[in-house]
Amino acid sequence: MRWSLFSEIVTMSWDTVRGNKLRSFLTVLGIVIGITSIVGMTAMIRGFDESIRDLFRQLGPNTVYVSKMSVVSFSSGAEFRDLIMRPNITLADADAIERSAPSIEMVDLSVGAGGPAGQTERLYYRNERTKPMAVAGASASWADVSQIPIDSGRFFTPGEVQRRNRVAVLGKAPAEALFPNVDPLGKAVRIGFEQYTVIGVMAKRPSPGGFDAGVDDFVVIPYTTYARQYGIRLTDPARGTMSGTMIAAVPRDGVTVEQAMAEIEEVMRVRHGLRVDQPNDFDLVTQDAFLKLWEQISRATFLALVVLSSIALMVGGIGVMSIMTISVTERTREIGVRKALGARRVEVLWQFLLEAVFLTSAGGLLGIACGASIGYLVHWITGFPISLPWWAFAIGIGFSAGVGVFFGMIPAVRASKLDPIEALRYE
Repeated sequence: MRWSLFSEIVTMSWDTVRGNKLRSFLTVLGIVIGITSIVGMTAMIRGFDESIRDLFRQLGPNTVYVSKMSVVSFSSGAEFRDLIMRPNITLADADAIERSAPSIEMVDLSVGAGGPAGQTERLYYRNERTKPMAVAGASASWADVSQIPIDSGRFFTPGEVQRRNRVAVLGKAPAEALFPNVDPLGKAVRIGFEQYTVIGVMAKRPSPGGFDAGVDDFVVIPYTTYARQYGIRLTDPARGTMSGTMIAAVPRDGVTVEQAMAEIEEVMRVRHGLRVDQPNDFDLVTQDAFLKLWEQISRATFLALVVLSSIALMVGGIGVMSIMTISVTERTREIGVRKALGARRVEVLWQFLLEAVFLTSAGGLLGIACGASIGYLVHWITGFPISLPWWAFAIGIGFSAGVGVFFGMIPAVRASKLDPIEALRYE
């Protein structure tokens, strides 16, 4: 087909679409809804995905976490009734890793740091109180292992941990809530029914994409004090219970994560008396494991989004096919005249096919604008992180144009096959 003739067909198709604005808009409404959902949800899922990845990276690339159970166990298909019968992580486990694993530089034992056994309490200072905050018990190495800097004051010492001193280090959120215009250091706050002296405040942690996800809603106390207050026996591996204990081990410089994990695994298996043919009754988790698991979740979520949005696109495509079929019927005499004047089948086919593509592409552009606007509106109102990669727009345009080609082909072929004599007789 000559380029001049093709450009003439493009112009005719565009004029036809532009001349029926209301019908064209109603025709592509399903396309607009489908593309809006794809672009809007992609923006939010991508933004949340990048934020979660940044949050996982804060765990430290080489830190190895030892726990009774974790999301890694559940993702591999393990049953909760089997996992709960594993022994709890104990203080003796942490001491054995620190003593018997030469590749480990630093070991921290934490209690109640989230999970089903985590404790939440309101913090009180005079007439001020916070919302429920996570209370964690930790060793003196917690700040170094977690890589959260101290904003003011200090962290507790090994001696304070051994003596079960009632000292507390506040996260940024409770510090700002209880002491908006006062230096919190040295002040006494109540956590549950116990009084604690504030000796430090942690620096603000990066929130996922700026979204307030509560990453600073915590207070840290010595794990010995925590165990006494909440009645946890750190030396008891009692099966069938949840103590919420976890070990974080940081390898020495130059030691690979694989080597550190191998040594920790060997120590733990000896500690738990496991035979060679028995599987581990504990979990070893690293940053990479969390990232791989999150990749599976985000990939499945994105696939579900595409499937659900495709339903709206299919409905919109059926609408386009219906309207184009009606348009062919209405313009039967026009087709007959064009064919009588020498228009070939391919030219008529291209005209109606391009009309369908123009309709769906216009719907795609509107959907992209609406989806991006919804994403930015949600971000502006709630602070929820968003990300709009270039390929999201390409997917929107590609999907909408593809729907036009697929669903516009049947009416276009029907129009191209009309007999010119019969078409001219049509009333």
